[in-house]
Amino acid sequence: MATTKRDYYDLLGVGRGADDGELKRAFRRRARELHPDVSELPDAEERFREVVEAYEVLSRSETRELYDRFGHAGLQGGRFRPSQFDFGGLTDLFSAFFGDDLFGAGTQQRRSRGQDLAAEVEVELAEAASGTTKEVPFEAVVGCARCGGDGAEPGTGTRTCETCGGAGRLQQVGRSVLGEFVRTQTCPRCGGDGRTVEHACEDCGGSGRAVERKQLDVEIPPGIHDGQRIRLSGAGHAGSQGGPAGDVYVRVRVKRDPRFVREGNDVYSTIDLTVTEAALGATRTIETLDGDLLLAFEPGTQPGEIRVLSGRGMPVLQGFGRGDHRVLVNVAVPRHLTEEQRALLEEFGRVTGEENYRPDEGFFDKLKSAFR
Repeated sequence: MATTKRDYYDLLGVGRGADDGELKRAFRRRARELHPDVSELPDAEERFREVVEAYEVLSRSETRELYDRFGHAGLQGGRFRPSQFDFGGLTDLFSAFFGDDLFGAGTQQRRSRGQDLAAEVEVELAEAASGTTKEVPFEAVVGCARCGGDGAEPGTGTRTCETCGGAGRLQQVGRSVLGEFVRTQTCPRCGGDGRTVEHACEDCGGSGRAVERKQLDVEIPPGIHDGQRIRLSGAGHAGSQGGPAGDVYVRVRVKRDPRFVREGNDVYSTIDLTVTEAALGATRTIETLDGDLLLAFEPGTQPGEIRVLSGRGMPVLQGFGRGDHRVLVNVAVPRHLTEEQRALLEEFGRVTGEENYRPDEGFFDKLKSAFR
């Protein structure tokens, strides 16, 4: 179902006798209020487009006359279609309509933020568990030390760009069925700087910036996971015209540890017991993230049994507590036997029965609990 369009004069808040100056001032005011970058109203985008359409119609004598005489139906009969603009911001909007902008940027040099950059650092699993500090080298664009960032050789100066008059931008006026419109582009001579140098700096070639190899100490927090990134604010490429520097994003690679397998905040390892150690019980040294630990295995320890060392896993990143260390028991069966060893095992087999191999009460429940 078609919706009823609001009166264009009401949208702009002006009377029907408003002149061009009143229309322009009203449009600026309403655009500032309703632009999606500024307004918090849920329907700001739709209302903003209505205001733009209203100004397009009323600012041109031909379409305004049609609207005054026949209303919205007159515009449809005249095949009026609102222009489609990609309004990235208020500055671009006012440049498109009036050849200027809201903040006077057409006569000022623009400061721009420097680009972000990426770096990478590699740590051991034990270092990821305890936290550490690593030196991270990278190359970043910085202000040229020789010229102080203005691009001119010391002792020489800069001058206003003759092509753009110091604006850093060029404006072209075009025409459409709705009238004139203004397009803005970066000045090709000064690159948007608004200045040109008489003698370019020998070190930076007039760019005002240079590439420098830098090195920063990066704190690796305990519990960090492989592939996570750490942000270093303001340590990236330098901005232009005194703009802020970008950021550095350091990707942390946690190396594989042959002793452990990490799953979330838990770590897993294996221990090999001989048949006699598993049958008679033994005390073995277990490697953990915190160092060696003596662990006692009871007589009758079964292959596949898991011992849980609570709180000896990885720390919770930016939280409290630690995961567990789970030790999987592997019983090593001898592959090569002498005649004497074979005879002893055969004798052992004759003197044992089902009672010797009967599982303890609740053994499988304990095993399930360990796996959980």
